[in-house]
Amino acid sequence: MKKEILHETFDGTWPFRPNLKTINGFKMHYVDEGGGEPIICLHGEPTWGYLYRKFISPLSKTNRVIVPDHMGFGKSDVPQDMPYTLAQHIDNLTKLILELDLEDLTLVGQDWGGPIMFGFAVNYPDRIKRLVIMNTGIGVYPEHTKTWVSDLLAKGTYERILGNLKKSLPGLLGGGVSKATKITETMIRAYTAPFPNKASCKGAIAFPLDIPVGRNHPSAPLMHSILERRNLLRDKSKVIIWGLKDPVFPRMILDWWLQAYPGTEVHELSEASHFLQEDAPDKIVKIIQEFLYKTKTETTKRSRGKAAKEASANRTATRR
Repeated sequence: MKKEILHETFDGTWPFRPNLKTINGFKMHYVDEGGGEPIICLHGEPTWGYLYRKFISPLSKTNRVIVPDHMGFGKSDVPQDMPYTLAQHIDNLTKLILELDLEDLTLVGQDWGGPIMFGFAVNYPDRIKRLVIMNTGIGVYPEHTKTWVSDLLAKGTYERILGNLKKSLPGLLGGGVSKATKITETMIRAYTAPFPNKASCKGAIAFPLDIPVGRNHPSAPLMHSILERRNLLRDKSKVIIWGLKDPVFPRMILDWWLQAYPGTEVHELSEASHFLQEDAPDKIVKIIQEFLYKTKTETTKRSRGKAAKEASANRTATRR
């Protein structure tokens, strides 16, 4: 199935050469464009790298831009014998990054891309330079919390909807984009192409069920561990970009991030919803470009200052 869409450009809206790596026994697809310090953009549910199509060309003018498709999504394989859990997705990303030997990373994460990027980042903080946090969260919900899929599960319609994304995904997409007029036929074709049947929806079916509700949820210990180790990233440069119309991650989640990392630069997008990459791509790209430039300048200044101090210390020691 993936072979059928591997070279698909979706009317030229996805003109990027496909790259494949065998990761944990399945073929993981990723885009790899440009050169310089790497930026990795991570999607969530039920999208794929196509979500970042308007980011890749402008950002790759100054940086190496890598956009993977998580296992079960986009142009990556959909193995039927793998666990579609947070731990597995983090391990997949980890192996990809280590195989590509990437350092000085800028990680961009939205929705499930957030916990996955933080899961990698707290394990390899020395490889991280910057974090771009967009409409995502980390943590464990209290027992009996109602999530966005609770009603679907209660009604018995969960798998009928998420197991038939060819039909239901346009509606899910519409619920996360601020204006329906932004959604084109090409977009719908691109987002539904990876999901022709129920077997291909395995990853999308699993993601919402992996939202940890209560300490007994299988992914709760890992999510707790990521949460507890977030201070390992305290000194990394960060920016928060938030769509305020998001029905999945409301304003209170943004407030939590600001408590977790006080003083972080934040950009509130009043016109954007959950899929803010579709609502305000040009604005977000500009914010990221300015963030990259500013933090590069600050790093250069710190390096020069450190070098000057070391030189002064050496001169003093020599005179003595």
